[in-house]
Amino acid sequence: MELPLVVGVDGSDGCLPAVDWAVDEAARYGLPLRLVYGSLWERYEGHTPSVGPGRPARQLMADHIVASAAERAGRRNPDVKVSTEVLLSDATDALLQEGNNATALITGSRGRSELKGLLLGSVGLAVAARAHCPVVVVRGDKAGLSGTHERILLGAGDPGTSEEATRFAFREAEARGCVLDVVRAWRRPAHETADTAAAAEAPGRDHEERASTELDGLLRDAMADHPGVRVQRTTVEGPARKALVHRSAAADLVIVGARRRQGHFGLQLGRVAHRLLHHAQCPVAVVPQRV
Repeated sequence: MELPLVVGVDGSDGCLPAVDWAVDEAARYGLPLRLVYGSLWERYEGHTPSVGPGRPARQLMADHIVASAAERAGRRNPDVKVSTEVLLSDATDALLQEGNNATALITGSRGRSELKGLLLGSVGLAVAARAHCPVVVVRGDKAGLSGTHERILLGAGDPGTSEEATRFAFREAEARGCVLDVVRAWRRPAHETADTAAAAEAPGRDHEERASTELDGLLRDAMADHPGVRVQRTTVEGPARKALVHRSAAADLVIVGARRRQGHFGLQLGRVAHRLLHHAQCPVAVVPQRV
């Protein structure tokens, strides 16, 4: 049985685009959709008036949140199989636990309890930095959310962190029938100096050629497995995070890899992924690579 797409819902406006995006993605792959709300309402049961026998107000609110999300999903695509659950856990722990049996986790960019002005909610950030399955944070402008660019953007990092992200990106491009834009950034080491522009050009060319060779190696197997995917590959000089944020304005999804070291329980999120999660103009997929 195929694992579901799991969406974190919390009753906020920020989770609505995530539900819509997840419904479309589930329909694209023929996957079931699971809507989850993490709630610690039992902690407050003794302090909150009951609405009815055995029905504390906070439990009633939790049930209403998942029911409303399921109703929205059904209106968007009645063919997608939807299930719901309220878990007695905080939102982050609930989603991380669900991620152990999910094709991917999907969250909105801001939660109901986040302070106004935050670019990304704490739940989305923590889940993207700790989950062991792909995490999609649904954010961006109207064009990025609508999926009309017909372009997937992959930030190609080091081979040791990007194989899973590359496979994920090719599957997405194939399922959507769109172009895969692959970007590999390179930078001239700070210690390299030259007295003339001509002398500086050769070292720069060497670094660019090395980046291109690494990119070819990263893409080789995935291109063979997905021959129908149209790939546009680019090497750019400069910070990867800056290039990818800029290109996200013309993408429907930007994908990056992230290291996951076994036995490490803190946040594991690189600078590129962190920047995209806060500033990308389309949804962001963080795909973990076990190290």
